Order: sequence, then C-alpha cells, then structure tokens
Amino acid sequence: MRIKNKYLVETLVFLSYVLFAMAWVGGTASMQQIMLSMNVESLASASFISGAVTLAKIVGTFIAAWVAIKLGIKYAFFFSSVLIVIGLLTPLAPNYELLLLSRFLMGLGGAFMIVYFNPIVMHWFDASERPIINGLNAVAFNVGTAIILWFMPSINAVTGSWKNSLLLFSLASLLIALAWLLVKFSPSSTTTDNSTDIPENYSYMDGLKDKFNWAYGLTYSGLLAFYICLFTFYPKAGISQSKWVIGFGIIGTLAGIIYSKKMPLRLPVIRWSGLIMIITIAGLSFSQLQWLQTLSAMLLGFFIFFPITALVSLPHELPKMTGQKVTVVFSLFYSISYLISTVILWVFGTLVDSNNGDYTAALILITLLSSSFFIGSFFLPETGKAIKTKGLKSCAEQ
Repeated sequence: MRIKNKYLVETLVFLSYVLFAMAWVGGTASMQQIMLSMNVESLASASFISGAVTLAKIVGTFIAAWVAIKLGIKYAFFFSSVLIVIGLLTPLAPNYELLLLSRFLMGLGGAFMIVYFNPIVMHWFDASERPIINGLNAVAFNVGTAIILWFMPSINAVTGSWKNSLLLFSLASLLIALAWLLVKFSPSSTTTDNSTDIPENYSYMDGLKDKFNWAYGLTYSGLLAFYICLFTFYPKAGISQSKWVIGFGIIGTLAGIIYSKKMPLRLPVIRWSGLIMIITIAGLSFSQLQWLQTLSAMLLGFFIFFPITALVSLPHELPKMTGQKVTVVFSLFYSISYLISTVILWVFGTLVDSNNGDYTAALILITLLSSSFFIGSFFLPETGKAIKTKGLKSCAEQ
C-alpha cells in the first residue's frame, strides 16, 4: 500500500510533531523524577541537559538542509522521526550519560523535522492551500504541549506512571515513522509556482549572502528568546501564566490560518501583532495585578501565534522558490534565530545573577528585545500582493 493522498500525508506530518512535543515536554515535566531515579541532584547536571538540547536545535536546524540534499526529503523526514523515537531511552536510561544522549538526539530530530515541514508543503500543496497547511504545522507543537500541560496527570493515571506515558508517546511516534515510509514521493507530484523555470542550486553560501534570510531570522529571534524565557525563567520570577499563553496560542494560530487565507497581505498582521506583543509582554512581566497578568498572557498567546501563518508563508511566496531553496531558507531561519536567542538567554541569566536574583533588569531586556518582531516587519518583503494578483489572473484564465 502506498500513501498518495496529500491530506493523509499532512496528517502524518502533523501527528509526528504533536507526538514529539508530547514526548519532549513530557520528559521535561518529568525531569525531576528522572533525575531522582538516577540519584542526580546537581543543578549543573540538569542545566547541562538544557545546554545540550539548545546545541541540538542550533546544529540540527543548520545542517537539516544538507541532510535533506543527501537523503531526499522523504528519507530525511524519516531520519528525523527515528531520532525522535530515540526518546524511548529517556524513561529507560540507566545513567545520566545515556539520558543526556537521548535528549540530545531527540532534540536533533525535532530540529530537523521543523525544517522539513516546508519542502513537504511545497511538494504536496499548491499556493492557495499552503497558508492553511503552514498554520496547522505551526500549531502542532502547541497542541502537544497543551496536552501535556493540561492532561499529563490524567495520562499518567491511565498508563500507570510517567515512565509508561513517555514510552507510549515514543511508541506512537515509531508507528507514525513506519507509516511515513509508505508515502509515495514522485517528482511529477511536486507543486511549484514556477514550473517552467529550471530549479536553481541554492547553497548554504547563497543563503548566507541573502539579506532576506538574515532579516527573517533576526525578526523571529527576539520573540523566540522571550518564548523560551517564558517557560524557563518566568516561573522562577514568580510569573506562572505560561499555560494560558499556550492555550490561547492554539486559538491564535487557528484564527491566523483563517485570516491569512482571506487576507493576502502578510506584513500588516506581522507588524501590528508584533506591537501588541510588546504591550502584553510588558503587562505580563511588570503588572502587580494577577488578573492583568493573566489577561496579558491570554492576549499574548493569541497574538504570538496569530501572525505565524503569515510569517512562515513568506518564503513560500517569494519568486522562483523551489523545494531545495525553501529547505535552506528555513534551515538558516531556525539556526539564526536559535543562536541569537541562546545568546539573549545567557545575557538574561547573567543580568539576574549580577543583580542578586532581581529579575527587573532582565525582564526589561527581554521585553525590549521582543520588539524584533515589530521592527523586523519593516525589513521583510511583502509577498501577498503577488499572490493576490496571480490568483486573479488564474481566475480570469479559467
């Protein structure tokens, strides 16, 4: 049996990343129990796991395009799925070193997979469908995270323990990975907007010389740094509304899919959502009123993810885009944004330490740097006009 239906293909892609999020966040949520089971009490050891994971994201997203060129998109995605399945070792690891390796390889698989969404979308879906599919892929991690944040205790009750839950997530990922091998990729099914053009070879060096990739990655980097901060440092600062950001992020993504389908212009929604983010991040970070912090978290979650469909659609809509080029573009996009956000997080932690545990200066810093999303919108190209014009032309031809 061969899988040729593009919607079934997208279902496999979506579920792959949902399950990755569940295994990843579930492992993070269970880290205290895991470390205790190994008699590891060192905070340095726990932080080393986080550092290894960050390295996996930076390295993984950077080399993802190279792996795809060597293996082809189908088997590159399968390889990323296999790395995620190695998460099986997390609850079974007999020692700290194997635990560290399992988390690193699992993070590497997730880093690869998020890059491969884009050439898969270009291969199977035409331009009119891509905003919807891009939006669904963008919300996949949030769906998995929300399931863990809201239902992990219930899942543990059903499976019998956190170990069984993590094993279940990884086994489900294995089944999806095996199903992926049945997907039929053929050159004739590739959907491009420039079918008469000869595909150009777009190398890493070409990508690094392309001003768009730097503007694109830097636009996202400040927001990404805040988002990581939200789940690592904010609870330690006494701000614990992260689950509201996740929940309303799902709503925001779905609203963004509908909006991006109806409204072809990309930059306005990125720009004005970015401005609202700055205001709501300030409300969440500095308000002394619990209800205002919660309201800010809800609005923030919505407006962080409302423009994501438009943001990830930009490269797809650039002239003469090919599957190889879009893979390199997103490989650089994620590696640049993760690298910059890692530096920002280091500065954040340093500020807290230098101020004897006072988070005020660090929170001011992260609020200011989150404005990269708003500022970056002035340096990105508007791709929506071309799509709109092309759509009208197509209708006239029909």
